[in-house]
Amino acid sequence: MSDDGRQGTGHERVPSRQRRRFPGISTRAYEHPADRSALVALRKLSGFDTVFKALSGLLPERSLRLLFLSDSVRVSERQFAHLHDMLLDACYILDLEKVPPMYVTQDPQPNAMCIGLDEPIIVVSTGLVELLDEEEMRAVVGHEVGHALSGHAVYRTILLFLTNLALKVAWIPLGNLAVMAIITALREWFRKSELSADRAGLLVGQDVRAAMRGLMKIAGGNHLHEMNVDAFLEQAEEYESGGDLRDSVLKILNVLPRSHPFTTVRAAELKKWAESRDYQRIMDGHYPRRSEDKDTSVSDTFRESAASYASDVKGSKDPLMKLVTDLAGGAGDLGGRVRRGFDGFRTPPPAKGDTPGGDEA
Repeated sequence: MSDDGRQGTGHERVPSRQRRRFPGISTRAYEHPADRSALVALRKLSGFDTVFKALSGLLPERSLRLLFLSDSVRVSERQFAHLHDMLLDACYILDLEKVPPMYVTQDPQPNAMCIGLDEPIIVVSTGLVELLDEEEMRAVVGHEVGHALSGHAVYRTILLFLTNLALKVAWIPLGNLAVMAIITALREWFRKSELSADRAGLLVGQDVRAAMRGLMKIAGGNHLHEMNVDAFLEQAEEYESGGDLRDSVLKILNVLPRSHPFTTVRAAELKKWAESRDYQRIMDGHYPRRSEDKDTSVSDTFRESAASYASDVKGSKDPLMKLVTDLAGGAGDLGGRVRRGFDGFRTPPPAKGDTPGGDEA
């Protein structure tokens, strides 16, 4: 690994242990196909930058920056030095030239985010810093740097703005519906962008078990001796394949208001990617470069996104996804299967010998 990464200050931007570095890596290397197709399309839009610079005047970005500067602790060589080193490591490994400012804010809820239009800033809560060990935290910092590199901070800021706007126009029926439609679409994209950033975190930390532990702790707290990564992944398997069509519908309803996928789902998705040929090729030094981004075809990325969704549906063990696959394949007795899948919504008939109004055992 090259050790040539130095800043003008003389601080050496070299990982604290031997990790592979990815000079010139394109974000396309780790982005989820659905995330990638949306980003490529937006980057190709003529005048896209001009529109968002105009929009930035409406967004509370300056206010947010001043808020964190005045009421949080800025990470540096003198404050939270271990986080500062992790941030430099992450930017060095992913070859992000401009290191984004990072703040620690007092909040017992474990959380981290990357926001901003002109320049991204990273914010982590004290709850998260106190919860995770060094390698787990390294994956989180890499996750946020991945957001910054991909340009996710722009859309996250817009999502925050629109969410606040929806609350203000809730009394206007059509106005609220229009804003909520945009928010719903943005949330679906953002859930996929979280999977992309998880992959970036793995490329930075290069320790899949640490990344899994971090997600498990976010779900279950700082009781690592009481938890088990393999058992946690089994939960994800049970969540995906268990239940009937009622549960499938409830899963959709549960996830719609969320900006992040569920933690067990994220852990399972990250494990699957860590075991894939795509990840191994990146670790071997074979990955797309930023210099090639301008030649990326929008139609190709949309096809990749559609193929990814189709593959997810086909390979899913979820009852509703199985039904969709069978519909596409023309399987018989689908009407009966749908009825059986939703039977639980109806009150079961009384057993033989039962009388209405009879005493319960």
